[in-house]
Amino acid sequence: MKKKFSVDLKYIPAISAIVLFFIAYAIGGALYGDRGFLRLRTFTSIFTDNAYLGVSAVGMTLVIISGGIDLSVGSVAALSTMLIAWGTEVLGVDSAVMILLVLLTGTLLGFLMGILIDKFSVPPFISTLIGMFLARGLCFIISIQSITINDPFFRSLGRWKIKLPQNSYINLSVIIYAATLIAGIVIMQRTRFGRGIYAFGGNRQSATLMGLPTSRIQIGIYTFNGFCSALSGILFALYMFSGYGRHLYGMELDVISSVVIGGTLLTGGVGYPIGSLFGIMIYSVILKFISFNGSLSSWWTKIAVGVLLLFFIVMQRVTVVLANRNKRQLRQKTQGRTAP
Repeated sequence: MKKKFSVDLKYIPAISAIVLFFIAYAIGGALYGDRGFLRLRTFTSIFTDNAYLGVSAVGMTLVIISGGIDLSVGSVAALSTMLIAWGTEVLGVDSAVMILLVLLTGTLLGFLMGILIDKFSVPPFISTLIGMFLARGLCFIISIQSITINDPFFRSLGRWKIKLPQNSYINLSVIIYAATLIAGIVIMQRTRFGRGIYAFGGNRQSATLMGLPTSRIQIGIYTFNGFCSALSGILFALYMFSGYGRHLYGMELDVISSVVIGGTLLTGGVGYPIGSLFGIMIYSVILKFISFNGSLSSWWTKIAVGVLLLFFIVMQRVTVVLANRNKRQLRQKTQGRTAP
């Protein structure tokens, strides 16, 4: 007897995001193919222009899988750009040293927010809101003006690239994003920490009863996300060659929406870093539509993302309801078989 082909309901949002990207890309090719939409340079720019968002999305994926949220990522990234610019241009510190200090600063901020959430029972929304105000305020304490980064080594990192056909390329930021994405996949699929995050997000009480170190898991999640936020800021500084307190306003909303569109459940317990990659790619394709059209305002990006976000949230809700119904039916069948 042939087995019926079935797909686990928890994979449907992520699969939908992947399918949606290819549909959107095909539509873009049909509409703007004669303008170069299908050129390799256009495709690689999806990654070169959004590597900093992708790095932040890896950390945010872990946070949302755990059932939390982090509103500080944009501010911590902006603070990272300011610290690098201030350290190299005003204090004269070596740029490599400043990069390490920035990563340590972001990691420490993430750790402190994790401590607030776990040890003091401060809700993630409030804890990370505090982190957002703190990081953004520190930016303007350092300087209210933009600081241009002229450090030769830092600029050489930003200009480094691997040339590809059709005048396209990938830069160092793309390679760092790829390494971060692989690290996120390995953490979630191959480590006890990652499996603990899924269990924690699914049901914290059950995870505690299973003997999982829930405190270490929760603090570790926000610590890792703080590291990703700082790294995201470094990549943005490599992209802009400047530090500014007004950099990356609203970035946290772009990252959260990309992760949700990529199939991570807001209720926690389900999500994949690779899905968030396609969420970022969908966001980028929307931007490409607008830039190739030429007559549309950039605000249409927000409208399109809002519509997609609503669609995926409704899909997630339907998926959860169907999954719970299937579990009840399976439980009833099992009880029926074991009944005397």
